[in-house]
Amino acid sequence: MKYHRNIRPKKALGQHFLKDLSIAEKIARTISSYKDFPVLEVGPGTGALTQFLLKNNHNLTLIELDSESVEYLNKQYPELSSRIIKGDFLKADLDVLFSQPFCVTGNYPYNISSQIFFKVLEYKDKIPCCTGMLQKEVAERLTAQPCKKAYGIITVLLNVWYDTEYLFTVEPEVFDPPPKVRSAVIRITRNNRTELGCDEALFKNIVKTSFNQRRKTMRNSLKTLFGKDNEIFSHSVFDKRPEQLSVEEFIELTKMANNKNIDNKPVNFSI
Repeated sequence: MKYHRNIRPKKALGQHFLKDLSIAEKIARTISSYKDFPVLEVGPGTGALTQFLLKNNHNLTLIELDSESVEYLNKQYPELSSRIIKGDFLKADLDVLFSQPFCVTGNYPYNISSQIFFKVLEYKDKIPCCTGMLQKEVAERLTAQPCKKAYGIITVLLNVWYDTEYLFTVEPEVFDPPPKVRSAVIRITRNNRTELGCDEALFKNIVKTSFNQRRKTMRNSLKTLFGKDNEIFSHSVFDKRPEQLSVEEFIELTKMANNKNIDNKPVNFSI
């Protein structure tokens, strides 16, 4: 199959069709060690990536919002006709689509790439691996290390449950139309964590509240949650800014806030 030039990319859907098939083949290989799992491709467009996923014998399901692309994919891949879904991945009930663990991949629309990974987090116990291409800036944010400018809310929330890898950079000229930014391919793999050992809702609230005022110290940004005179602020960790804290430190901070283990077990906040 060749890159299909007769379907017009739609700006409203954030479509940039990949025309360099060697890149599509590389993306397909990022999930090659998960042959025993069904694979959901998000936003297949004209099937540049689809052809290589099929070639690698993946049990493939496609979900695509664009009616024109769905019509083309049904003609191009009649063997997938029962597994080509016209719909919005962000609104899909993935428990209905899959009764077993599955992997996710795709050349993701730039306008929803961060939301895609928040969706994956909702199904973290069912998705062992997610790979794909997205805007380079977002890829750097998902895979950032502490003390880096890109390190933020989604970095922490994702890295609690997944090991993240920045795989390679992709230049604009391999797309039609070329985006104004560079792209990157990443892979996230489910880690062995089964629980946080603290209130997960409070953990998320602490992470979001602290990064919403990321230039302030943790003490100043979390006063709205804990009250300005809370004795918890005597700990030196609150002298730091949120980007200086590792995932494990955010978890331990939440345990402190829950008053769990604080009386009989010292909390180690080392960077």
